[in-house]
Order: sequence, then structure tokens, then C-alpha cells
Amino acid sequence: MNTGEHTTSGERVHDEQSAEGPALTELRRRLDARRARARLNQTQLAKQAGLGRTTVSQALSPRGDAPSVDTVAALAGALKLPVGELLELQRAAAEESGTTTGQEMGPGRPISRWEPHELEVHPAGPGDAASGPAMPAVRALPGYVPREHDRVLDNAVQDAAAGRSRILVLVGTSSTGKTRACWEAVQPLAAKGWRLWHPFDPTRAEAALEHLHNVGPRTVVWLNEAQHYLGDRAAGERIAAAVHRLLVDEERGPVLVLGTLWPEYVAKYTAPPTPGEQDPYSRVRELLAGRTLAVPDAFDAAALATATARAEGGDQLLADALSRARDGGRVAQDLAGAPELLNRYEQASPAARALLEVAMDARRLGVGLHLPQVFLTDAASDYLTDIDYDQLTDDWAERAYAELAKLVHGKQAPLRRTTPRPPRRPSAPTAGADTAAPSSAGPVFRLADYVEQHGRTTRKHLCPPASFWHAAHAHLTHPEEINNLTRAAEDRHRLQWAHHLCSRAANHGDAGALVSLAAMQERAGDRKGVEALYRQAADQGSTAALHRLAEMREEAGDREAAETLARQAADYGSTAALWRLAAMREKTGDHREAAEALYRQAADHGDTHALWRLAEMQEEAGDREAAETLARQAADHGDTAALWRLAAMREKTGDHREAAEALYRQAADHG
Repeated sequence: MNTGEHTTSGERVHDEQSAEGPALTELRRRLDARRARARLNQTQLAKQAGLGRTTVSQALSPRGDAPSVDTVAALAGALKLPVGELLELQRAAAEESGTTTGQEMGPGRPISRWEPHELEVHPAGPGDAASGPAMPAVRALPGYVPREHDRVLDNAVQDAAAGRSRILVLVGTSSTGKTRACWEAVQPLAAKGWRLWHPFDPTRAEAALEHLHNVGPRTVVWLNEAQHYLGDRAAGERIAAAVHRLLVDEERGPVLVLGTLWPEYVAKYTAPPTPGEQDPYSRVRELLAGRTLAVPDAFDAAALATATARAEGGDQLLADALSRARDGGRVAQDLAGAPELLNRYEQASPAARALLEVAMDARRLGVGLHLPQVFLTDAASDYLTDIDYDQLTDDWAERAYAELAKLVHGKQAPLRRTTPRPPRRPSAPTAGADTAAPSSAGPVFRLADYVEQHGRTTRKHLCPPASFWHAAHAHLTHPEEINNLTRAAEDRHRLQWAHHLCSRAANHGDAGALVSLAAMQERAGDRKGVEALYRQAADQGSTAALHRLAEMREEAGDREAAETLARQAADYGSTAALWRLAAMREKTGDHREAAEALYRQAADHGDTHALWRLAEMQEEAGDREAAETLARQAADHGDTAALWRLAAMREKTGDHREAAEALYRQAADHG
């Protein structure tokens, strides 16, 4: 009988193991085997992993459900087992049982499954000679040298690990080690089972906008080169809002958002808005406030000492970089190939150097990342001296592109041919130049980041020659790129080219170009067809065109049409149209009531300047109570100077000192 009972029990255990599936069986076997080798009972293991005794018992028992991602990560950390491998078993076990776990929820994959170069960490050494299409190159990374910014970054990671969502954007010039710093910082989270999501397909902005709302807890959101997300003209503000919502949503936390930016982009996004003009980065500015971290261009003395010690310990990549960059401390740039890139530019053949300078000028003046070969080639002629131009051979362009395609240290080329990702959906009409399709058919090229930045610095005061503008007019078709070049031509007093470029953008249906073209014709005194251009732009949703049409109708004496157009502009967000129309009525002297009505319409649309003007008008009419009420409304809407100005008006009368003092106090209370 005893033998029979033993056989029945063994069969029951075997059945339970078979039912749970091979992945779950293997997961439990590895956990329990390591527990036994560590001579820990389940209570001791639970304490060491920070878990409950019951949780550990169920995780190891064949009668329990598959353990969760958090449980597996905690047990793996306590037992010093490879977290990534155990999470793969956990995922397979979940698939076997048909259950959904937190690991499947949300975009991304475990940090341990990412390779740093997939996340755009600059490669710094040669790949495996045996690599090929079926076997990607194994790229070495030099030893990491912590610097002062790493301490702040580590604090953010610790906060996230402790359950508090954080965002930090590293700011520095090209190839200073921003992305590598982020990669090193998240490694402690890998041991805790965190995942990482790098949105990039079909474009960075589209991926972020589509999936940010799906991001789950314990996720690193990787926004490297954050200008492609936050600076996107169509989606940047919505992405910033979605990131902010993710950070404050306790049910989806903790999360860690890491990004990188060049200083010029930070300056652009955080600059205070100009009064009366659009504020394209209001949400981005709010998101970045207090959340940026500067990464210096050069290693300081302490970092150089650490790098030297590691080089002496056998790190050949660091040793090579220090042999070239020790004096200036620009070790990170050297590792990424920056000095060699500059050498290639400075030592290039005349034709290759001309192509690089065309690309530098194009990028700094607003052409997108993908530069058409036909544009570069056509623009290069005037960058050459007469002697160099006369010595060009028939195959000069082919030879120059081949020269620039040769890789430098760091697996980079000064100017490389690239293939933009194919569109997977219709692109938005207002998509940014950097995310749009190439400007023309044919091969496109991309300028190396460090060479681009070098050009922005060294060529910022130079005006491109005529061949540049001619090639842009002949070959570029993207309206935003052409508009950028139109403004650049105007700024450099190339007015004929500005007119031709603007006409080209207008012919492609760009509303902004139509407005600019109409304004150019007005300034030149040629009013023929101007109103038709403004109407065409207005039909495409341009508030600036509606605003100008309202002014033109007012000047022509058609006040009813002027007011209708101004109100349309206000409905689309341009309260300045109502303000200007009211000011024009007020100047006539006998239309005070009409002007006041228009100011009130502007105020109803949120224009604080209109509220202040109404307050002035009431004060001038002797209705001080109404004036004070309107000034206080303006202050409540952000115009804190309104109460101050009203107080000054009272003070000037001489007999209203107490009233003025009371208003000054109210202004102080408003900050």
C-alpha cells in the first residue's frame, strides 16, 4: 500500500509539472536551484528580495501561478541570476498559459535586451571582421569615465527606482557623451527588470505621439535627439503634453524619461515668446523648465585622471583618444570621430570641400536632414575658385562623393548617402522638414552631425553664393525648406532670390509663402493681385492673411467686411486682428463705441491688451470703478502691469493718492 501511495504522489507531481509548461518549469528550477546553493530557505529569500513569504512560495511551487515580472526581477536580483534570461522565461511561461503580464503591457523591451548602439551611442572602435548582413558587427565601447553630470543623472535614476517618475534632458554639443551617459545611468534599472522604449518608427515624432499613452510602469522612455520629438512642427507640443501627462499619472509610474539636445535647440525652445506673436513651444518650454542637465564639451582634470588610469589598465580605445585629445580634454568627441571628421573637411579636395560647404549652408539655413544629390552638385560650382573650377573633370562629382563616403574613426563619414524610411501612412501637411520625404527624387545625403555643427559656428556670418540659391530654387520642393531659405535670403539682402523662392513655395500651395509673397509685392508698391494672394492664403487657413485683408477692407472704407474678416481671424486665434481694427476705428474719433465693441470682442477672445485699453477708455471717461474692474481682469489674465499703469494714471491727477496706493498694493499682490 505504501508503495502504491508513493507512486500516485509521484505521478501527481509529474502531472503538475507537465501542465505548467517547460518554460515555467525551467524558470522555477533555476530559481530553486540557486536558492538551494545559496542555502536560503524561502523566508530568508523573501526577506532578501523584499517580497512576501507567500509570494516566494507561490513563485517556486508547481501549484502556483506563473510569477509576475516584478517577482522574477526581484528574485533574480537577490539570487544574482541573469535578469534578462529569467524575464525571457517568464514571458514564455505567460505565453504558454495564455495570460497577460505587465511585461507585455506597453511599448519597449527589457533594458538587458538592448545593445547600446541600437540606442545611438556613438561607436568608437572597429567591428568584428567576420560581421556581415547576417551577423552585425560587434562594436567595442571604451571604458566609461563618470563626470559631474553623472551624479545628477544617477540621482534621477535612483528616484525612479524608488517609485518617483522623473525626466532629465542632457544638453551639450555634438559627440560630448550625452547618449552614453544615459545608457550607463539606466544599467541599475536593468537589474530591476525595467524596460526601455525608443520610439522611432515610422518617424520618431509619429511613434512617440501614437504610443506614449501606452507606456507602462518601470519604463525608460528614450528620447535621444529630442528635437525630432519636441521640435516637430506638427506634433511637438502634443508630444510634450503627453510626456507631462505620463509623468504625473501615478497609475502609470514610475517612469524615467531621458532625452538629449544641442544647446541651440534648448535656447530655441525655452526662449520667452514675443508679445503679439505665436508661441510654438509653450508646452515644450514648460516641460524642459528645471529638467535640463548640461554636459560639458571637455573632460575636466578629474575625468582625465580617471581616463588615464583606465587607459593604463588596458583600455586601448581610451589610450588612443587620450593620445590625441588630452590637451583640450575633448575625449568624447575624439572617440566619436569628430577630430578626424574635421580633418577630412579641412584636407578635402576642392570639389569635396565645396560639397561639404553647400551641405553646411543648407542645414544652417533650414534645409532638412536629407539633402538631394542633384541640389548639392548643382550648388557647388560657385564654392570653387576659378582655377579649381577649370580643373574639374567630367566625373568630378562621382569622385568627390566617393571621397566623402569613406569612413573615419568612429564609423562616420563627412557626407554619406542615406535612405529615408519609407512612409507607412500619409504624412501630415505641416510635417517638419526633418521628418518629411526628400525634397526631390534621386539619391539623398546626410551631413555628419559634428561637421554640421562646425559649419553652424564657422560659417554663420557667410552668405552662400548665387549657385546655392539657384540650385535651391531649381531642385528643392518642400515648402517649409523653401520658406526657411526665403527668410534667409531676405536677411542677407538677396531680395530677388527671396522673391523667386517665395513664389516657388506659393506655387506648391504653402499658405505662409502666399502671405510673404503678397507682403513683398506690397512693399515693392505693386498692389496688383495682392488681395487675391491674401484671399488664397486665407482660404488655406492663414490668420495673418485674414488679418491683413481686414486692414485692407478698413482702409478701403468697407468696415462691415473688415469686421467680419477680423472676427474670422480672431476665431482662428489671432486676436491682434480685432485689436488693430479697434485701434483704427478709435483713430477716426467718431467711432468710439464701435472701437470699444471691438476691444470687448478681442477681450472675450483672451486678449489682455484689449482689456487694458478698455480700462484706459473707462478711466478717460471718468468711470473709475469700471476701469479698475477691467484692469483687475487684465491682471488676473496675466497682465500684472495693468494695475500698475492704472495706479500711475490715478497718481498723476494729484488728488487720488490713496486710490493709487491701493492699486499699487493690488499690483503687488498679483506678483
